[in-house]
Formats: sequence, C-alpha cells, structure tokens
Amino acid sequence: MKLISEIKIALVGNPNSGKSSLFNHLTGLNQKIGNFPGVTVDKKIGSMKINEGPVCSIIDLPGTYSIYPKSEEEAVVMEVLGNKENPNHPDLVVVIADATNLKRNLLLFSQVHDLGMPVILALNMMDLVNKKGKTIDVKKLKDELKVPLISMNARNGDGIDELKQEIKTFEQKKVDLFFKPEEHIKEVFGDNTSLSATSVNTYLQLQEALNNKNGAFAGLDKEKIRRTETLARYHFLDGVLEGSIAALGNEPTQITARLDKVLTHKVWGYTLFVGVLFLIFQSVFKWAEMPMDFIDHVFSVTAVKVSGWLPQGPLNGLISEGIIPGLAGIVIFIPQIALLFAFISILEETGYMSRVVFLMDKLMRKFGLNGKSVVPLISGVACAVPAIMAARTIGSKRDRIITIMVTPLMSCSARLPVYTILIALVIPATSVLGVFNLQGIILFGLYTLGFVVALVVAVVIKLMVKTEEPSYLVMEMPSYKLPRWQNVVFTIYEKTKTFVFEAGKIILAISIILWITASYGPADDMKVAEENATQLAAQQGMNETETENLIAAYKLEHSFAGIFGKAIEPAIKPLGYDWKIGIALISSFAAREVFVGTMATIYSIGGTDDELTVRTRMAKEVNSETGGPRFTLAVGVSLMLFYAFAMQCMSTLAIVYRETRGWKWPFIQLAYMTGVAYLSALLAYQLLS
Repeated sequence: MKLISEIKIALVGNPNSGKSSLFNHLTGLNQKIGNFPGVTVDKKIGSMKINEGPVCSIIDLPGTYSIYPKSEEEAVVMEVLGNKENPNHPDLVVVIADATNLKRNLLLFSQVHDLGMPVILALNMMDLVNKKGKTIDVKKLKDELKVPLISMNARNGDGIDELKQEIKTFEQKKVDLFFKPEEHIKEVFGDNTSLSATSVNTYLQLQEALNNKNGAFAGLDKEKIRRTETLARYHFLDGVLEGSIAALGNEPTQITARLDKVLTHKVWGYTLFVGVLFLIFQSVFKWAEMPMDFIDHVFSVTAVKVSGWLPQGPLNGLISEGIIPGLAGIVIFIPQIALLFAFISILEETGYMSRVVFLMDKLMRKFGLNGKSVVPLISGVACAVPAIMAARTIGSKRDRIITIMVTPLMSCSARLPVYTILIALVIPATSVLGVFNLQGIILFGLYTLGFVVALVVAVVIKLMVKTEEPSYLVMEMPSYKLPRWQNVVFTIYEKTKTFVFEAGKIILAISIILWITASYGPADDMKVAEENATQLAAQQGMNETETENLIAAYKLEHSFAGIFGKAIEPAIKPLGYDWKIGIALISSFAAREVFVGTMATIYSIGGTDDELTVRTRMAKEVNSETGGPRFTLAVGVSLMLFYAFAMQCMSTLAIVYRETRGWKWPFIQLAYMTGVAYLSALLAYQLLS
C-alpha cells in the first residue's frame, strides 16, 4: 500500500456533528485562522504529524447539510472539494457523521463520496446510540459502503488512533460512485431528453451546468433536480442501512425531551435564559475583580520602578507613561474576557445555545428579523465582526441587511473594559437583597439595553426596506452533553489571544501616539505653559513634586492632543465631558476598548501620583468648574450610554462595507448609531446632573 509523505485533509460534516472536537484532537494548538481566497468565510487550518507517517495539513470546512449550497459558507465546501485548482483542495476527506442521526448525515457523505476523492467515514457520538435505544452494525455498514469506517467519540478521543492509522495508510484510487449524475438527469426528464447528460460526470459540473443560463441545461428546474436527487439518495441509503441499525429492547430515557419542554417553554424558557445571562454577568464582574486589581497594581508599580531606573528624558516618559499604561489597558481585561468566552463556550458545548436560538425565533420575527438573526445577535456579545459575517447564512437579503445594521448595538467584549472601569468609578460595590452585586446588575442592564434598542431599530429599518422574500429557520437541535473542557480551554485561549494580539496592537499603538501628541506641542505654547505653571507653583508654595505635576498638567493642556481636545470640547460639553474625555472618544474610534488605555495615558501624563492605579487616577480627576470629581454618576452614566450605542469600531465599519459591498449601509449605520449615542448621553447627563 502506498504511503503518502504529506497530505491535505478536509473535515466535512453536518453542523453539530463534532467536527470542531475532532479538529482540536488532531491538531492541538497547531492551528491558525484565516479566510478562504476570495470570500470572507473564516477557515481553520491545523497540522498533525503521524509517527513514521505523513505530515497532515487539516482544514475544518464549514458545517453543511448538502453539497448544494444555500449560503456562502456552504458554497465554500463545494468549491474546496470540487475544484482541483483550489489551493485548499484535499487529497483525503474525513466525513464525520452523527451516528444518532445516521441517515441524514449519510446523505452528505454519499454526495462527497461521489465527487470521486478518497473518503474516510467517522461515525461520531457512538456512545449516545445505545442511550437512544439503538445499535449499529459497524462491520456490515462498512461492507455496504466499501469505505474505511471508524467508530469514535470525538469528545473524549475514542477512535482517534484508529483514524490516524487509516490516514497513514490511505491510498489514491478510483472511487466507484454510488449514484451517477447522468442517470439522475434521465430519471428526472426521461430517456427521450435531447440533453447531453453523459457530459455531466461530477456534481461540480452539474452545479455549473445548471447555473449556466446559456448552456445545454438552460431552462431546467434546478430545485426539481436537487429534490429528486436527494430522494433518490435517501432511497439508496435505506437499502444500505437495512439490517445495519437495530432497536434494543430497552426504552431510551427521554432526558432531552424533558429538558426541552422547560428550556424552550414560552414562559419558563425566557425566564431561565434571562437568569442565565444575569448570573453570567454577575460572575464576570465578581470573579474577575481580584485578578484585575492585581494586574492594575503590578503595572502601576512597574511604571514607577522603570521611571526610577531610566534617566529622565523622552525615552523614560515614552516607556513609563506611554507603553506601560498602554499594556496595562490590554492585560487588565484578560480575566473578564476569558470568563465571558468561557461561559459562551460552555453554553454552546452543552447544546443550550441552540435552544436559545430556537426559543428566540418567534420573538425575532415580530421585529422583522429572520430566525437565523439570533445567531449573529448572540455572537455580537463577543464581537460584532464575526457576528456580522455570520449573517451571511441568512437567505433573505432584507433580513440580512437588518441583522447587519443592528448587530453592532449588541454590547460586545470590546465595550466590557469601558463598562467595567466606569461602573467601578460611579456605581458603589453594594449588595442588592443581600445576594446580588449592584455593579453586576448595572452591567447586565447595559447588555439588555443594547438588545432592546437593536429590536427597536430593526422595526424602523424593516419599514424602510420592503421585500416579498420568505424567511424561515432551519437548524440542528443537538443532544445535551457535558462540556468538553478541552474545547472550552481552546476557545478561551483563541479569543483571549485574539484580543491581546489584535485589539492589543491597536491599543498599544494608539497609546504611544497619544503619549507623543500629549507630551509635545507648539514650542512657544509649551514654553509659556511651563513658565506659567512654574510661576503659579512658586506663588502657592508648592513642593518639587507638586510643581512637576502642575507643569505636566499645563503642558498636557497645550499639547497637540490638548489642542485637539479643546477644539471638540464645545460639542461634547453638554454631555458632561471635558477635553480629556474628548481625546479618549476620538482615539477609541479605532477600537472601543482603547478608551481605558487612552485615559491611562492621559492621566499618567497629567500629573497625578505615579503609584496610583488607572481607576484611582480617574477617580481623583477634578472638574475645574465645580471643584468636585470629574467622573460623577451623571458623567459615568452618560459615557456608558454613549459607548453602548456609538459605532466606535473601524473594524466593524470595514466588515459592513465588505458584506454589503458598498458604503451606503456603513454610512447609514455610522450616522444613526452616533445620533442615538449622542442623544441618549445628552438626556442621561441633563437628567442626572
């Protein structure tokens, strides 16, 4: 048998069939995320080395029910598998099938098999088959299909070694098709058809032929061909499965059905979902408090130490006042982001997230959204960019546009650093009813507010964009499972790494730019500012440290950043903001979470005690007009509402442009979100002050 030294392997399967678990088992941490050429669909590629065997490049293709695509993600599967010129075209396909729904999963397997490539069939979730009161004769099924077949449990790794052995020894050979396209054409249209059906020898060619309006197949009912082909395949699979699946004597325990009656109930389902979200945000705020305080203190002490070690000068200032506070603005939020994604991953792993999607479907339709809109909206709690990309699975153009337009209103993880620093500043850490944390309640309220406003905006856009397209929800309801903790850890690692190295690069870069613009200004103005500060300090009898702080504050006000902040101050003053907050608003347009790093840099330069943490510096900031604290309850709430609604994320605008293929919708989105943010912040400040 021919051994292959290096091969490309594609993992294919229905949604919720266990592809991600298998991918993680095979690749470990040897993974990377990218995009398929020419499209915005994410791809995951990993590598695996088998002892004394081939080096394998493994690609995890999007989940699909058929090779006939109904979305961009499903189209990628067909393009990769059927086009030999595609750079990701595999040498071997591993089709992973949910053994508890074998007939439906084997439909996709039979289609992939008939593309003519070597295929290994992995029957996953075999441990659940017996629990459902069934048994599968794996040997008989293997003989019927005439392909390598592995019985496995991808969650705990059972069958992985057998799969690797099959990969190690696979060989390229001609595949006998289950079902020939030319015979299928004749079956649909009869033997007397004038069509040259024999020219169609792969399903990729069939797909291209059906899409070619001027070709030999012009005028054919494409959906009729697909329906007939699907029914024919199911008839074929009935014969294959006959005698391979048998019912056991025992009745399976209907745990899933019993849980679904409660979790998808029209009253208790919503109540439990709100309760789950409430507990998540309570935990995110409470459990992350100690590590965040520790990180904040470490960076504050480090800045002081570094400032003492280095000679005074620009390099000292850049590192101790620019780079270190910038890094602090990144690292300090790792505990909260890790906790948030841990909870989201657990909900997905257990199967509860699918129930949430099903539960929210009826509610979404009342506001003009497709049932599939729930997935992007829920994903938007993590990040708007992949959430907007997830909207491409929505078939209706109107529903897809509405979903894209409202998804950024969901409070993403980038807003979390802003919320937490402001809540800690203006909301007391008291208990409600002796159990709940008030700060956690406010955090939960901000996330709920974003969702409510998203629904309201969806109704408005629905009235603006008319369509006759039908909308529907088709989804998989996986069985309930205990979380696979390895997958949870992978998710936490991947998302935290993305925050640190993607958002972190922006935060650090802007922190350095801010330090430069806040430390330098027109030479004459800076000189006059230093002289005035020195004279005032002498008049008031200030000591050396107080004098240095006053000089730093005067210089900041007359720096390039200060000049710009002063220029926009009249527009933001009605919201309760000063020129320093204005600098943070503008700089955080690159990424919302930059707000905290900006404030850290501004107040590091502004002349407060270097040993104070970022939160304490902001708490000690004085309103020059009132003599009281700058960050009052009114200012804090105003800022929270502004960041809850404002489109302050260049990456989100860029992805909206890419997904809508034009600047019309991104500009409308930017305008309405900025308007809502400004008006809500204005009302909050004026009512609370």
